[in-house]
Amino acid sequence: MKSMGEMLIRREAFSEIVMGNTALVRAMVEAGTRVVTSYPGSPTPEIAEAIGSIRPDQRPFYFEFSTNEKVATEIAYGAGLNGHLSTVFFKSVGLNVAADTFVQLSLMNVIGGMVVVLGDDPGANSSQNEQDNRHIAEMAYTPVFEPASPTEVYRFYKIAARLARDKAMPVVLRLTTHVCHAKERVHFDPYRPEPLDPTPRFDPANGPYIPIASAVFPMKRRALERLQSVATLSDASDWHQIVDCGNPDLGILTAGLPFLSVLDALQDGVSRKPDILKLGLIYPIPRNVVASFLKAHRCVHVIEELDPILETAVRSIAQEEGLSVRIIGKTQLEHWIGEYTPDKVRQILEAQWPELFVKAVQPASPSPTPPEVLPPPARPPQLCPGCGHRSAFYAIGKALRETDITVADIGCHTLGFQPPYRIGQALLCMGASMGIASGLSLFQSERKVVAFLGDSTLFHAGLPGILNALFNRHRVTLIVMENGTTAMTGHQDHAGSGRNFNVPTDAVSIRSLLEGMGVQHIFEADTYQQSVLTDLVRKALDIDAFSVVIARHPCMLKFMREKRRKPDFQPKQVSIDPAVCRKIQECVARFGCPSFLREADGSVRIQTDLCIGDGSCVQTCPAGAIRRPHAPRSSETS
Repeated sequence: MKSMGEMLIRREAFSEIVMGNTALVRAMVEAGTRVVTSYPGSPTPEIAEAIGSIRPDQRPFYFEFSTNEKVATEIAYGAGLNGHLSTVFFKSVGLNVAADTFVQLSLMNVIGGMVVVLGDDPGANSSQNEQDNRHIAEMAYTPVFEPASPTEVYRFYKIAARLARDKAMPVVLRLTTHVCHAKERVHFDPYRPEPLDPTPRFDPANGPYIPIASAVFPMKRRALERLQSVATLSDASDWHQIVDCGNPDLGILTAGLPFLSVLDALQDGVSRKPDILKLGLIYPIPRNVVASFLKAHRCVHVIEELDPILETAVRSIAQEEGLSVRIIGKTQLEHWIGEYTPDKVRQILEAQWPELFVKAVQPASPSPTPPEVLPPPARPPQLCPGCGHRSAFYAIGKALRETDITVADIGCHTLGFQPPYRIGQALLCMGASMGIASGLSLFQSERKVVAFLGDSTLFHAGLPGILNALFNRHRVTLIVMENGTTAMTGHQDHAGSGRNFNVPTDAVSIRSLLEGMGVQHIFEADTYQQSVLTDLVRKALDIDAFSVVIARHPCMLKFMREKRRKPDFQPKQVSIDPAVCRKIQECVARFGCPSFLREADGSVRIQTDLCIGDGSCVQTCPAGAIRRPHAPRSSETS
């Protein structure tokens, strides 16, 4: 049995069941991609996992995790200028970080070609919003492919890469969460590797590459001309699909994952199925393909997630062509929100075309009342057992007054806003906590303002806010939650980890970095030293200037995963001495480790399947009833 890495570089054609993110990497390999960059963020981290499964000496392209999405985009762009086919990938809101660079790319002559892979997130499964990045692609005059399945991820990447190279331009491959994570059997073509030609191809004569006022108009004209040529190509291509059900009255126009939901919604209980036009390239919209479909139907329903982008384009085509076809789009606010699951799509279609859907015949005699099915209980996200952030929040909470203001940032520590800690009263985006906290500190004479930053976020986007606090003398206390990894998205390395994706590197010391920037008041403690951390936070809050507390502890999920791989691993758990326990429940009510379970009589027991035996909870018990784990005897088995 071949490993994933061996599969991804197999020379012969084959088929395998893979997720969309994995199919994408095989497409990169086959297309001759030479440089790939990223910043980790769901739903795209599995792309990097698949890349990492290929042995470095066999990997046909260079890959790195950059410090943020903007830098990743610029590295990929630079490689494209030098003649190498490049790709950058990141999550939906990552495009916000990269936007300053991204919106310029179509103006340039990217001779190697460049594919931008977006992991958009309808439903906000792992994001702070549902933003529809098709808007930004339109603003940037950049073509957008939207696959519906892993097979189309594979196929459309190869098409996008070829188009990007032929037109010397960027092309977007817009994935959504369930396309990234869906699995199906994909049939892969043979892989015919070509040796890397490192010859530098950057030539200023291929430009201009400097968008100053005198050059902008010609550059924009070239971008629009390329976009028009892509639209013409799209009209004559096989990128789109028509499901012909022989229905001249009703049609559905859709793209991406909603297409599969339409098929599911129409599978059963339908008297007559509408025809379906599924677009592969959604921007620029294939005008002739869409116009022909509109002309052939009396009524067309546009089914798309999030914003009415296709709907607006379709209505424009109908108006300009003078067509009498009725176009139905989003008719309720709820149609702008959430994923288009098969159930939701069926409800939308049934509301407009009730005559299509066969009503179930009620039995003559009443059937037995089915048992009530209760919804599953809510399962809010929580910090892992042993997480250093839990100890930090428990200790920091003792130093804060009720009137103090706490500002959260993006990362695992965002969960501090939940009970029992309730630390983090405002949140926006990566690296924003320092700027928000600085604004909140203005005109504050009594209330202290505390900002939080994870170490990965600090390197990603936190440094400008810190520099601004120093420059403008904002009286804010920053707590850096340092756990040595990008934990929230799968333990990717960052500049302070001592390793990049490929090799060990010198770790960037956060303390040295802050000192170099001019921060004068810096305190450090391991978060398991709870009383020490509490005292340091109090000292930092008493300083009438910008101060920093580095609250450090390794990510215990990563630590335990590595420990469990060792052959001599033996699990341990803490225990509770019932003779000592006074049922104060500090461990449950304020420390909040999920390993503790409160019984009906007020006593507390340990869930041994969750407890990792780290012992950070021992110091939280006022009665001293929590016992540290004992080392197993040599005769005991794990």
